[in-house]
Amino acid sequence: MSVSAIFILDVKGRVLIHRDYRGDVSTKFADKFMSKLNESEDSGKLSPVLHDDGVTYIYLQHSNVYLLAVTRQNVNATAVMVFLHRLVDVFKHYFEEVEEESVRDNFVTVYELMDEQTAVKPPMAVTNAVSWRSEGIRHKKNEVFLDVVESVNLLVNSNGNVVLSEVAGVLKMRTYLSGMPECKLGLNDKKAVDLEDIKFHQCVRLARFDNDRTISFIPPDGAFDLMTYRLSQNIKPLIWVECLVERPSRSRTDYVVKARSQFKERSVATNVEIILPLPSDATTPVTRCSQGSAVYAPEKSALVWQMRNFPGGKEYMLRCHFNLPSVEAEEERHSKMPPIKVKFEIPYFTVSGMQVRYLKVIEKSGYQALPWVRYITTAGNYEIRMN
Repeated sequence: MSVSAIFILDVKGRVLIHRDYRGDVSTKFADKFMSKLNESEDSGKLSPVLHDDGVTYIYLQHSNVYLLAVTRQNVNATAVMVFLHRLVDVFKHYFEEVEEESVRDNFVTVYELMDEQTAVKPPMAVTNAVSWRSEGIRHKKNEVFLDVVESVNLLVNSNGNVVLSEVAGVLKMRTYLSGMPECKLGLNDKKAVDLEDIKFHQCVRLARFDNDRTISFIPPDGAFDLMTYRLSQNIKPLIWVECLVERPSRSRTDYVVKARSQFKERSVATNVEIILPLPSDATTPVTRCSQGSAVYAPEKSALVWQMRNFPGGKEYMLRCHFNLPSVEAEEERHSKMPPIKVKFEIPYFTVSGMQVRYLKVIEKSGYQALPWVRYITTAGNYEIRMN
């Protein structure tokens, strides 16, 4: 069956499970499928097979999920549809209801079953081959680099309430290993970190992950994302910003800005930027800050408060004032103001508490590989609306 990828989507088209078999389609095709499906619904011409720009989408809706097969090949659509129905039947043997929550709760089982159902037994001569790694790779120095990167997305409304708070995590790897190595990566206990929407690279063997958080895989050569995940429970904003706006006269505006780091004192945020929006007709602001420096960026209509280092448990303050030569209505000017944006990096730190217990490389030639592990947390879409 020449299917490029199989997706399991929720009713809004968000990817719950994704398995790439041929490497010729990406997750963006899930968005294209939903657009095409909505077009079909609007026209009243619904079909389980959709075509768009040389790509065929064959789908089955079951409860509140879509099972979607995507291919660039000329396939037997009936055979693919039978396969999707069979996949649902297999899932039912392992968890009674096939719906969004059960798919999320049993994602490791789902991945394993999808691999079993799509597996084709290879001839004996090539049983050690894997599609993502060629034979005979050689490196003078055998090294593997692992970066645990977490991006924090935050949205605070003008009343100071957190509307959105989530972490998007990725285990980014760069492997420069000779031969056909087996890598084993151990993560900290499942009870310590409750992750959501976990997705793995196709090289991962999933049998042990659900039991002891061990990821076993034969890696591609070079850079790839081993695993992605999300976290949305009990996330405290790492840097909290409050901006008090005062207007001592019709033409003058004062900002009093407080920035507070809400992570442990042993960690330090670096390359911090707090981008404060200014009215487009504001004059060059006069500033004073207790840490770092403030730079006026007229092309952005913003004041950028820059701090090279921001230790945990600290609070700093910035004051500025500027004039407004125009007489534009205050309400109209306020409605045009974009949110405050915050950028930062915190090395050696993760919000989730994700930790690598070990990273082992096993290769039949017995060479010793050097593993390097780094942790870093960065600001993603981190926005605070002004009151």
